[in-house]
Amino acid sequence: MEKIRLNDRTFKVMIPAEQIDAAVAKVAEELNKDYADAKRPPIFVGVLCGAFVFLSDLVRKVQFTNEITFMQVSSYQGTQSTGNVHQKLGIDFDITGRDIILVEDIVETGHSIEYMVNYLQTLNPNSVEVCTLFYKPEKYQYNRQIRYVAMEIGNEFIVGYGLDYDQVGRNLKDIYVVEDE
Repeated sequence: MEKIRLNDRTFKVMIPAEQIDAAVAKVAEELNKDYADAKRPPIFVGVLCGAFVFLSDLVRKVQFTNEITFMQVSSYQGTQSTGNVHQKLGIDFDITGRDIILVEDIVETGHSIEYMVNYLQTLNPNSVEVCTLFYKPEKYQYNRQIRYVAMEIGNEFIVGYGLDYDQVGRNLKDIYVVEDE
């Protein structure tokens, strides 16, 4: 099994790229069914920095006209969420009456998602749905439904495919898990 070293930790492959691609295709099919007849192009809101790889692959698999923009929030330090969400980049155009698909790399506690959905709802969209590559149901602390989930995982700390460990590892095509814990 392939191992890599990032900063002070060793990681091993947990989910190969082919399995990720199949999960992204499955979510794209769900989105295609739900947004095929949208009157106005839905807006994908990618959450920087982690979701950029997932969003890139996802929008190439959807078959409906769409728009793309980004938000940036942070709540992580090292391998742990701080629980405090800080917005660094928001929406700078009118989304009134539009369908929003908030694209996240991973939904863990839900603090960031709750913050972003609440923020987006103040801008009067028609709807806001969450689409995530990874979902950790055991850690999720809110009642909000996560409508589009590519994969459910346990409580492992993962890196790769856009997810980082102290800003490194986003470029890895597979998902890796910490080996030395």
